[in-house]
Amino acid sequence: MRRLTSLTGNSQKLDGGAMFGNAPRALWERWMIPDAQNRIDLGCRALLVQEHERNVLIETGIGAFFSPQLKERFGVQEERHVLLDSLAEQGLSHVDIDVVLLSHLHFDHAGGVLAPWAEGQPARLLFPNARFLTGRRQWQRARAPHARDQASYIPELLDLLEASGRLELLEDDATSATLGEGWRLHWNEGHTPGQLLAEIAMPDGPVVFAADLVPGAPWVHLPLTMGYDRFAEGLIEEKQALLEHLLACNGRLFFTHDPSIALGRVVRDERGRYGLQDSQSHLVQLSH
Repeated sequence: MRRLTSLTGNSQKLDGGAMFGNAPRALWERWMIPDAQNRIDLGCRALLVQEHERNVLIETGIGAFFSPQLKERFGVQEERHVLLDSLAEQGLSHVDIDVVLLSHLHFDHAGGVLAPWAEGQPARLLFPNARFLTGRRQWQRARAPHARDQASYIPELLDLLEASGRLELLEDDATSATLGEGWRLHWNEGHTPGQLLAEIAMPDGPVVFAADLVPGAPWVHLPLTMGYDRFAEGLIEEKQALLEHLLACNGRLFFTHDPSIALGRVVRDERGRYGLQDSQSHLVQLSH
């Protein structure tokens, strides 16, 4: 049996122009209304996959590791580590997680691996019983970042992951021995080198954790990219390939950053434009 459950993490407010790249505000504010500081609401949603008597957590969101000053700078809304509360609602804690799969190592996707900030205390890892999986090329990027994305990585987190003895770096393969059957990995470069998207087989079509290739429902529109993406044209090509794959297999996208939509099935209209149907704000699904 496989069970998929969406988990809410800490939310953010980030600049709408940065999140929508070269799209003008007159266009993107139809989808997400900015505040007085031009910021839009964003989520940091994780996906819990329970199977074969193990708990796999895909991403951990931004968490609560930032100091109060940095928390304000990056628009983190809650004081507590919200993902831990969401796990508790499922009768779990971070010690019950067997695998943490990180699409990439930017702080808004991997920061939740760290315990909440405490004055005068060093950073420390949560999830003491988990193996941490991420791509080898993304790890190399994080260890030697470009000036453009250096601030997106957490050096202390990288040191702690390496010292844990539980870090597994994945090659650019479609499968992983650790994840096993029913899992497929997609690799892309447009947002950051070696970003991996996990595809989980389900009876009514697979679910792909879209990470920052498609951060939310509006970005299903093919031309939309983020200002944070390193190579917008390449990302669009990668996105189109994934959307075509999901169309062919009746698949769905799972969104980490969309504040209100967790999941939607990929469709295409008569004009060739991609969209979603059967959107859900929360996901709980069982497979026998």
